[in-house]
Amino acid sequence: MSYMDAASGVGLHPVARQALIASLEEGWADPARPHREGRRARMLLDAARETTAEAVGCRPDELTFTTSGTQALHTAVASTLAGRRRTGNALVVSAVEHSAVLHAAQTHEAAGGEVRQVAVDRTGRASPDAYAAALEGPVALACLQSANHEVGTEQPVGEVAEVCAERGVPLLVDAAQSLAWGPVAGGWSVLAGSAHKWGGPPGVGLLVVRKGTRFAVPGPADERESGRAPGFENIPAIVAAAASLRAVRAEADAEAARLRGLVDRIRARVPELVPDAEVVGDPVRRLPHVVTFSCLYVDGEALLHALDREGFSVSSGSSCTSSTLTPSHVLRAMGVLSEGNVRVSLPAGTPQGELERDVERFLAVLPGAVRDVRERLGAPVRGHTPRVDGDAGSRAAGLTVDALGKLCPVPVIELAKVIGDVPVGGVVTVLADDEAARLDIPAWCEMRGHAFLGAEGTAFRVRRSA
Repeated sequence: MSYMDAASGVGLHPVARQALIASLEEGWADPARPHREGRRARMLLDAARETTAEAVGCRPDELTFTTSGTQALHTAVASTLAGRRRTGNALVVSAVEHSAVLHAAQTHEAAGGEVRQVAVDRTGRASPDAYAAALEGPVALACLQSANHEVGTEQPVGEVAEVCAERGVPLLVDAAQSLAWGPVAGGWSVLAGSAHKWGGPPGVGLLVVRKGTRFAVPGPADERESGRAPGFENIPAIVAAAASLRAVRAEADAEAARLRGLVDRIRARVPELVPDAEVVGDPVRRLPHVVTFSCLYVDGEALLHALDREGFSVSSGSSCTSSTLTPSHVLRAMGVLSEGNVRVSLPAGTPQGELERDVERFLAVLPGAVRDVRERLGAPVRGHTPRVDGDAGSRAAGLTVDALGKLCPVPVIELAKVIGDVPVGGVVTVLADDEAARLDIPAWCEMRGHAFLGAEGTAFRVRRSA
């Protein structure tokens, strides 16, 4: 089996495994106690904090260990907002933040707070100018991830931090995806991360609050971790997380160069091998190990199952792979195709020859898997446009396709089948109530060069351009 979902999580780094086993013998006692066992546990905890702080680029007393990256983000948002409640109640987030940040924003809004969302471009990147516009007036907190978890696009954290500093607004950075590759530069105020993203054990998160940031943790007080993370510290896991972060950082530059070359190969080859495939995300300013693409006329869940049967573990942002049947909020914000979406994220540490063979085998298997899914769905063959006959020519006023009750990618497939039945300038109206249609029909129009005229309710209007 070839595991290519490293952006979701990776297995224990060998150094983490060794540190975990060793610290299980020494780190079981309460580090708050003055006896010998407690002092030994405290020494392990303090050493792990110093090691991690050095890797992050902060002071040890600014760093708190939490039970997850999600808890770190939730605590960061709620506590910074509470600490700055006299300044204002506006929270600024990008449209592509991790769901943990967006859920925290929803909670803030439900309690009467204001949330301002910053749009991104088609690569998934937010601009410093857009943040500057969103920071007008009293703002309590701004949030910006260092790199996107779905498409790998890196964000201009340093530039946005400068804008925030000029306005006196703290910046929270979700650095979960990028910490394995290096520290986050810039004058950020609060930062969060998660150990299972870099080869540490699950259940360890990082919360960094730089000195001078107003921070008031809501809820019952706890003496652990400066009152920012309640409960007994999992010292063996924390020690393993710190050891693995130091280990992956030592290998980061070489691994980044190696994985970037393989990702470049996938980015170049997928559009050549698979008709109507769109590679998304910034082609240059991106994480070295992530590549995401979408395939027209493909059911994302069926494609993932087909790849899994061939021995490849990958991820997807397609709506048809989600229990909510809504497309990824990241792909929606970018305005790119969501159907048939595949995210490949290569794991660091895999031997070069083995990883190259996996990539080549993936590229060999992918076209057939996509073709099989399209054939089962009755998707049109690329390049085939039915000619307008006498009867069809009378449809210059347009025709309507009823795709109500049908899930992605069927509405787009039905549109593609009939677009040639109207003359150039003719209009096709697609009736569709699948949430993904709002993203995929405009994306299909852009890929095919037709004009999307807009949507009203469940009616989507498309003008044939050629």
